[in-house]
Amino acid sequence: MKTIDELLAEGVSGKRVFVRADLNVPLAGGAITDDGRIRAVQPTIAKLAEAGARVVVASHLGRPKGAPDPAFSLAPAATRLGELLGADVAFATDTVGSSAKETVAALADGQVAVIENLRFNAGETSKDDAERGAFADQLAELADVYVGDGFGAVHRKHASVVDLPARLPHAAGYLIATEVGVLKKLTADVKRPYVVILGGAKVSDKLAVIDELLGKADRILIGGGMAYTFLYAKGYEVGISLLQKDQVDVVKEYMERAAETGVELVLPVDILASKDFPDLKGKTPAEFVTVDADKIPADKEGLDIGPKTRELYASKITDAETVFWNGPVGVFEHPDYAGGTSAIAQALVDSSAFTVVGGGDSAAAVRTLGFDENAFGHISTGGGASLEYLEGKTLPGLAALEV
Repeated sequence: MKTIDELLAEGVSGKRVFVRADLNVPLAGGAITDDGRIRAVQPTIAKLAEAGARVVVASHLGRPKGAPDPAFSLAPAATRLGELLGADVAFATDTVGSSAKETVAALADGQVAVIENLRFNAGETSKDDAERGAFADQLAELADVYVGDGFGAVHRKHASVVDLPARLPHAAGYLIATEVGVLKKLTADVKRPYVVILGGAKVSDKLAVIDELLGKADRILIGGGMAYTFLYAKGYEVGISLLQKDQVDVVKEYMERAAETGVELVLPVDILASKDFPDLKGKTPAEFVTVDADKIPADKEGLDIGPKTRELYASKITDAETVFWNGPVGVFEHPDYAGGTSAIAQALVDSSAFTVVGGGDSAAAVRTLGFDENAFGHISTGGGASLEYLEGKTLPGLAALEV
């Protein structure tokens, strides 16, 4: 995989460099609530601009249905990028139309432009190779060189991720190089004990990574909505908690495999449970009870791990040398149910291990709850991409950069 430093050594002054970034940031009322992904790609963009490149930044945001949708415009991200760069950033109001062509043509050496959301064009995500390729051909007209630095999208077979680098000289940006380097520490020559914390809503989203980690991790700590399928598989009643009954047999098999292979699979011992899912917008106080994990009332759902579980999980992290965390262990968006996720984050901060926060909601939780990002070994920008890498899958966006 060609590095951006090798590309810079060849010279990029005056060249149009297309940077496939991941500016898929959360928005509330048009305002960015977490700019972590923009800050993560800023060093690559800044370095190219300093070297005299005419930088064309592209990304997706959300899931528009192949047509323009103002709710998913990248305009706020372009504004924030300009603030981080300390320079004006031009913004094209389309992807490959007249605005994009005119905006890119107007760039001087060292200037930066952002084009509109790639997913406003159906060709970006099309499963039809010809349609995807036709869109990539149009994007290629905007650039001389391609730099892949949108790690959060490298597990997607999309036009700007896979087809475009096949049409242009290409290299990997600093963010992708960092992300891959970190993930290699989690898959090859891992320092032990190796502890994995998995949360999030659905156990089905994590089955493949659990399957892979049962042969690699020393301990797997389970939390979040997915924990209730495990508790149900143990024979516990889980009330109205999130439950995937169709996955119970698979979960039972994994629990048996963990016991056979000596992997310590740790489940919650107590739960915060409530009759109602909390109001996340108003953040109104929640009514809940703390109960043992095998005593969840029939009319209540589990929304966070309890205080005993927080202490238990922290103790399982204390002696770790490597820790990977993906998925909050409770409804952290509400202050009454943020205690478990906060306790996990604090345990990672207190640990002397190499700690990796696996992107997505975990990264958002760390920032929302006020933790110093520098207190962790690495905070990934790609939750899904990180998981698929750990599952042993070939990521199309990385494979495209290696050709």
